[in-house]
Amino acid sequence: MIVHKLKVIEQMAKGNGLAAHFEDITIQGVSIDSRTIKEGNLFVPIIRQLDGHNYVEEAITKGAAASLWQMDHPNAPDNVPLIYVDDCLEALQNIAASYRRELSLKVIGVTGSNGKTTTKDMINSVLSTTYRVHKTAGNLNSQIGVPLTILDMDKSTEAAVIEMGMSERGQIARLSHIARPDIAVITMIGVSHLSTLGSREQIAAAKLEIVTGMQDNGVLIYNGDEPLLTRGLQEMNIEKSISLVSFGEDETNAYRAGAVETSSEGSNFTVGDDKFYIPLLGAHNISNALAAIAVAAIMGIPPAKADEGLRALKITGMRMEKIITTSGFTIINDAWNASPVSLAAAIKTFEQLPGYSRKYAVLGDMLELGEQEEEFHRETGRNIDPDLIDYVYTVGTLGKYIALEAEKKFPSGRVRAFSSKDELIEHVKTELKDNDAILLKGSRGMQLETVVQALLQ
Repeated sequence: MIVHKLKVIEQMAKGNGLAAHFEDITIQGVSIDSRTIKEGNLFVPIIRQLDGHNYVEEAITKGAAASLWQMDHPNAPDNVPLIYVDDCLEALQNIAASYRRELSLKVIGVTGSNGKTTTKDMINSVLSTTYRVHKTAGNLNSQIGVPLTILDMDKSTEAAVIEMGMSERGQIARLSHIARPDIAVITMIGVSHLSTLGSREQIAAAKLEIVTGMQDNGVLIYNGDEPLLTRGLQEMNIEKSISLVSFGEDETNAYRAGAVETSSEGSNFTVGDDKFYIPLLGAHNISNALAAIAVAAIMGIPPAKADEGLRALKITGMRMEKIITTSGFTIINDAWNASPVSLAAAIKTFEQLPGYSRKYAVLGDMLELGEQEEEFHRETGRNIDPDLIDYVYTVGTLGKYIALEAEKKFPSGRVRAFSSKDELIEHVKTELKDNDAILLKGSRGMQLETVVQALLQ
């Protein structure tokens, strides 16, 4: 983690006003949460739903060595080591960007509409066979999360895998300039954030912003099956030397999977003459693995070592997570998030799982899809195969459109739209039997993991 005297932190933050007798205090690490503050931390009072300035004195009492203070806020506490800044979020980002320049390491930035976290986990697992690696914890991929990830790194770190998310134009560019990736990965372009960006073209342009902060002579690894990325790269005026490496199903891609064999436990495949295995459900995860294999090659890791890393993969929870319950039924927990592309992939994987008595698909709303949200949900319902899935249950105001289309093909009573998760839980608990399987997937705002937790009780 970052360790510096406060006078240096003041300069990194582009702040001022630190009292001279506090300049030699050393901070160790940065926190934005007074509840989890650690001894010696710098507290950064971010303004969100709650104003962090209301918790500065609490953070100091709990062991924080110092705090930032935004100058437009009155009543700064007396006799507390404070650095005054124009904007606390911007100051946090400034400190992270400055600290990144001190680190001698390779940074791999990962973005895309779907598959960011799984790809990050794969790259981390592969690189960990050879390097000391730091990765984004969980889903801390935001304008706050990326700086905190960087500031948590030790100077002994040799490679960092940093996930970058966004909700509007300009955010990936900002994160890229903070992290300065040596290698960047764009997993794919979907339709999430249509409500704010308006088109897939704009989503692609937003993801391609990752190029803007890359190091000279960096490498961009991108999904070559997506014409919006290919065309967008051709139209960009890239003012530095960036090598391009593509992956995907098309034969023109540099990294392409062959001899694919999937099972209920994972997938075997080849890349050229080299064999690989990933212990993850769903053939769609092979695409993410191709990006990780490409990163490994650039970082000098031989294919056998990359395969070793993929076999040892541990993914962040709620992503096609297979849970065999004590009652004998299986839960496929993919409740972290959902978009039309990721939901279709999850349903296809679930349809192809063999050996279960009955299969239940529990699907929640997909959010942030803009004016086409109803049609995206209806299309999902139309595409579910009643010969491969036995029951379709939905929850949410948009989920009902999935049910409306699915019930046109399914036998009577096999499709239900629930108005609440409690109602859904009560019904499903009476239905599931030994050797049944249930898939749960919906957008983050639906929090379908609460259904998983109820079923495990």
